[in-house]
Amino acid sequence: MIPTKTTVTRLLLALVWLVSASPSVTATDNSDTSFRFAQEGYRYEFPRDHGAHEAFRTEWWYYTGHLETAEGRRFGYELTFFRRGIRPDQIHTKPSRWSVDQLYLAHVAITDVSKEQFHFRDRISRGGLGKAGADSGHLRVWLDQWRAESSEKPDDQQTLDARADGMALSLTLSPLKPLVIHGEQGISKKGAAAGQASHYYSFTRLKTAGTLTLGTQTYTVTGTSWMDHEFGSADLSADLVGWDWFSIQLADNRELMVYRLRRADGSSDPASSGTLVFPDGHTQHLSASDIQLTPLDTWTSPASKATYPHRWQVAIPSLDLSLKLTPLLADQELRTSRSTQVTYWEGAVSVEGTEKGQAVIGQGYVELTGYAERIDKKM
Repeated sequence: MIPTKTTVTRLLLALVWLVSASPSVTATDNSDTSFRFAQEGYRYEFPRDHGAHEAFRTEWWYYTGHLETAEGRRFGYELTFFRRGIRPDQIHTKPSRWSVDQLYLAHVAITDVSKEQFHFRDRISRGGLGKAGADSGHLRVWLDQWRAESSEKPDDQQTLDARADGMALSLTLSPLKPLVIHGEQGISKKGAAAGQASHYYSFTRLKTAGTLTLGTQTYTVTGTSWMDHEFGSADLSADLVGWDWFSIQLADNRELMVYRLRRADGSSDPASSGTLVFPDGHTQHLSASDIQLTPLDTWTSPASKATYPHRWQVAIPSLDLSLKLTPLLADQELRTSRSTQVTYWEGAVSVEGTEKGQAVIGQGYVELTGYAERIDKKM
């Protein structure tokens, strides 16, 4: 019997669950060397590091952005590709083109600000047989007809394409600033244990142009995007339930990235940190003690019943910088039952505030995980 698409999807979802539920190797367990851990001193090399790093267990390529038509209709978008390596002892099939040693998952979402509507789709596939994969020498990652790619030049423009069920993106992204490496000494810490970290860089400001389709209507759009690429192998600490991540593009050509690793009592783990990017591209690392994050309101999802922080105050006291982040649409919740099986909120926000008494404005994206369910064994 030839397996149907539904059957294959169910099998892959079952495999994802088995991989996630299996006893995993922690950063301090040296008995398993299947995957490499992120260590200090990593030397980035581009375009190589735009590609896949199969020596590490978990990897993602993450795009978010704000788009607008010539008539002023506004959209936000997200396109994300995840790669999850499977340990050799978890593969129970003989080597073949059908063997599953890499899983690929992808999410796409469009926030229609003008119509106050949110649309998302998600997919899953295995590496091999051309269904999904990622090149190792430069940026080229795909899942079915969804893809992100660039040429083999280090800072060349990138192209995004994703089409599914009445929605589509076709965008060209050109870096306006050099890429930024987050953290210190080549790693972005995710905990106190050795190796409990990732390698993490971003293009924080990408000029964007292309088309966006909803239903039968296609719009020509322009705007600004943000791209994250992160890879590592360690699990989160057992006392962490999720994370809050913020990417902010200020009108004065600065950017701010902040992430908070969140404990069950709502406090921040000391490994939380951030990066301030100046107009000329140089950066300032921010430790957890440099950052103040204050939820100002809440929103409860009618679908998942999860309650999320709805507005935020992000403050850097040493800079006398205080920003208020307000969602452009309350319901920007993704329920990814067809892929990662994680429910999270990721959406476009407006930014306004003050710095040394002067008004500051901008735009951004916020990701909130661990509110619908605890994030276990997810880097």
